[in-house]
Amino acid sequence: MPFSTDPEHIAISKSKGIKIDWKDGHRSEYGLRYLRDQCPCAACTGGPRGHPDTPPAQPANPFQMYQPALKMLGVEPVGNYAIRIDWNDGHNTGIYSYEHFRRICPCEECQAA
Repeated sequence: MPFSTDPEHIAISKSKGIKIDWKDGHRSEYGLRYLRDQCPCAACTGGPRGHPDTPPAQPANPFQMYQPALKMLGVEPVGNYAIRIDWNDGHNTGIYSYEHFRRICPCEECQAA
């Protein structure tokens, strides 16, 4: 049976992550680091550079001793099919479709499939 990409309920914690209950009864939980690493935007997936107003990535600071904890500054719906996350690292161009969320579900059942 194909899996559902229609969310029943979405719970967002800006400091912990996102939990989605799907209409087929499945539940997915996405931690912040996992979500940030799975960003589907062109800049993160190796495609052409995103929007021209997106600031360039900052080079790594070899003397950096403190890195602020990753968190979401804001989350907004994109139509009825996705959400956009504004990260505290300055990134905000990724549009996470519900299909993408379901495809990257980190649970054992989905990873095995």
